[in-house]
Amino acid sequence: MFGVIMDLIENRTIEEIAIGEQAEIERVLTRQDMILFATVSADVNPAAVGDVEEDGLELQQGIAHGMWAGTLISAVLATRLPGPGTVHLGQTLSFHHPVSIGDRISVRVRVTEVDRDTGRVRLDCACLNAAGQTVVSGTADVKASAKKIRQHVARMPSSRLTSVGVRFGALVERARKLDPLVTAIVHPCDDLSLGGAIAARDEGMIEPLLVGPRFKIEAAAEEAGLDISGMEIVDTPHSHASAEVAVKLVHDGRAGALMKGKLHTDELLEAVLDRAKGLRTERRLTHVFALDVPGQNRTLFVTDAAINISPDLEALKDIVQNAIELAIALGVETPLTALLSAVETVTGKLPSTLLAASICKMHDRGQIKGGKVDGPLAFDNAISPAAVATKGIVSDVAGRADILVTPNLESGNMVAKQLIHLAGASSAGIALGARVPIMLTSRSDTVDARIVSAALAKVFYHWRKQRPLVE
Repeated sequence: MFGVIMDLIENRTIEEIAIGEQAEIERVLTRQDMILFATVSADVNPAAVGDVEEDGLELQQGIAHGMWAGTLISAVLATRLPGPGTVHLGQTLSFHHPVSIGDRISVRVRVTEVDRDTGRVRLDCACLNAAGQTVVSGTADVKASAKKIRQHVARMPSSRLTSVGVRFGALVERARKLDPLVTAIVHPCDDLSLGGAIAARDEGMIEPLLVGPRFKIEAAAEEAGLDISGMEIVDTPHSHASAEVAVKLVHDGRAGALMKGKLHTDELLEAVLDRAKGLRTERRLTHVFALDVPGQNRTLFVTDAAINISPDLEALKDIVQNAIELAIALGVETPLTALLSAVETVTGKLPSTLLAASICKMHDRGQIKGGKVDGPLAFDNAISPAAVATKGIVSDVAGRADILVTPNLESGNMVAKQLIHLAGASSAGIALGARVPIMLTSRSDTVDARIVSAALAKVFYHWRKQRPLVE
């Protein structure tokens, strides 16, 4: 038996069943019911299930498969009347009204005939909606057991829809409606960086400027079979110069974003952070991972997992502010930010809890703007409503966090990579706090990750153009 024992059910034997006896269950039709029914039955009737859209499968007007209600009748027969031991012999069904997502359906059966010699029982069956309309009616012929049967009811394993990357798909569609972002691709001298730039261009995310040694770029394109005709190449002698020239293109107004190619992150950031010629602002440069995690109803943001190794209070303030602004730019009206630690109480033994408490107070005093902030919170208390309820935590953020702020780079990197490699999350990321967004792609990033990173940068760039930098 699978699951936790919850209750006992027992049957009505053929000797106990009386004409007129009734049983009933109720069920509310959910979107997940419809998709799971289509999955297990292979019934992908276009009248119920259509093409993929931003939140997974498109449900045509939210109308259920007709046989979904029929299975509810079977459930009453098998678990209520006659109950365990019932053998289903036959059933007739008539369908009168559609059932839609959110409908509460009452499923009723009533005994009309009993043959004690053969054990056969006939029942009238009906499914009614909340308005009292009969949506399905019919009869069922079953054979009831002559023996008393009592069985445990197990809690079934939970089922979660895990359409991967559906929120990212919506982000890319949103970004397509904006003007392409002119992006300096810094030293794209391999197939991955060139391919990512071309894919992002083809998806309407960016207009690429290839900044690097012309002969290396052209050789890499030829070897990989990539067509870069029509793409502007800004020739440079080496990777260090590529970073410097890309930064100058931003200063000259020719580029609105940077995308890392085949060079070390330190090389690119050295040019970006140069005090005389770089792209510094009063805000510290920080990195945000955006993660589309199967089973979660929102995009999660993890920061900082790539740039700031062990942030102090001032750095942490900028990490939080940058992440809040990215979430707002992407359409999260009130981003909920959790400052992570190992515990949810403030203690001098864990410096991360002191920093978290200080950040919360800075937010209270308006030194950090936007959303809601709480911490310290352990990871489970940040994302799990069940954990919050168990511990009795009272918080607007706990259990529902959009942004997970980790105490240092190591923990942030581990949280992000675990969600990617264990939970199957789709990931993308950008660096913020400079004059323009920076796509710090890695060699392990897929083409899709590069496209979504470009979409993040594009949406943020256009959002920022409408607003002054919050200091």
